[in-house]
Amino acid sequence: MNKKPRLSFWQIWNMSFGFLGIQFGFALQNANASSILLTFGADVHHLSWFWLVAPITGMIVQPIVGYFSDKTWNRLGRRRPYFLAGAILTSTALILMPNAPHLATMIAPMFIGGGMLMIMDASINISMEPFRALVADKLPDEQHALGFSMQTLLIGIGAVIGSWLPYMLGNWFGVSKEATSGLVPDNVTYSFYFGAFVLITSIIWTIVSTKEYPPEFYDEETEEEELKNEKFRIPPKMWQLLLVQFFSWFALFSMWVYTTPTVAEHFFGTTDPNSTDFKEAANWVGILFGVYNGVSAIIALSLPKIAAKIGRKYTHMIALTLGGLSFLSFAIIPNYQLLVIPMIGIGIAWGSILAMPYAMLANSIPAKKMGMFMGLFNMSITIPQIINGVFGGLILKYVFGGDSILSIYMAGVLMILGAVSTLFIKDEL
Repeated sequence: MNKKPRLSFWQIWNMSFGFLGIQFGFALQNANASSILLTFGADVHHLSWFWLVAPITGMIVQPIVGYFSDKTWNRLGRRRPYFLAGAILTSTALILMPNAPHLATMIAPMFIGGGMLMIMDASINISMEPFRALVADKLPDEQHALGFSMQTLLIGIGAVIGSWLPYMLGNWFGVSKEATSGLVPDNVTYSFYFGAFVLITSIIWTIVSTKEYPPEFYDEETEEEELKNEKFRIPPKMWQLLLVQFFSWFALFSMWVYTTPTVAEHFFGTTDPNSTDFKEAANWVGILFGVYNGVSAIIALSLPKIAAKIGRKYTHMIALTLGGLSFLSFAIIPNYQLLVIPMIGIGIAWGSILAMPYAMLANSIPAKKMGMFMGLFNMSITIPQIINGVFGGLILKYVFGGDSILSIYMAGVLMILGAVSTLFIKDEL
């Protein structure tokens, strides 16, 4: 196979730029979906069931998209057709989700909202998986950590703006934060509209500015690579990463689902999703989520340098430990403003989760099956979320007595277990 040339900073920036838009939309969903569904009438104990939509669609869609993108070659290339299709579908879902009550006739708004959540997640996954594969397609082994860290940087930038936008519109620009019971406030609705625009334009930027290698580039395989391609065998490193991924993503799912009800109940003193205080809590959670994503962006380009000195697995272990301790620190935070502090540690963990596992895995996957294996590896993300989605609400109700902050503590313990699990990974860098 031809040797891949090293790419410049801006070439890697352009090929990853669409991730900014993907994460802009994903951040709007993460920060607002719980409060939107509660507004539409969902029960807090059933929230995790609605959030099951994301990992289930990811588990189904990403391996399929990965398999077909490995075999797709047309005027747009190999991965770029999927970027464009996912962008169009996701933008449509972002526009429709906050308008679920206006679309309801025979079906309750919360089920229409859940349906839009499903479409949004499936569509995001159509675009997301090929972006992961594109880094491994285009970059030589020594630039993999930089490529995935660049994605982390852009993910962080998009997520900060996406998470903060409803708060900024409501508090800085005078857009209404109030709404009739059962409806979504204007500041959230307009944020989703703007997110749709950012998502599709950023992905088009990548499509226009980045060229893919032609099929013949991959035709000259070494004997070792031919053997890899003849046999379908999961790389040993992928197995070693599974336990780390399980603990990490189980913890993240708990954060996304239960931070809003936790902050509302313990720091704003309300459990009523239609109250003004609850909506203020939801807006503040958007700020907090923006903080952890901002931190991940700030540290993203430092991660390859740290990994070069102490190794990728030890870099990941330290980051996950900081994340776990930050979740546990919710127990001693006296007011909602100071919740910004644990978000710093969570942001460091998030930055590493988005980069280090992929950097460790990429050079052990055959080039012609990169999309398929990256899609399969996504199951290490989706399966723990599905398990959490099925059992998280039951644990909250029957073990934690309905106190959602205990789910946050559980996330901290599990992330520390993920840190310990990195010690079992055999990684040479």
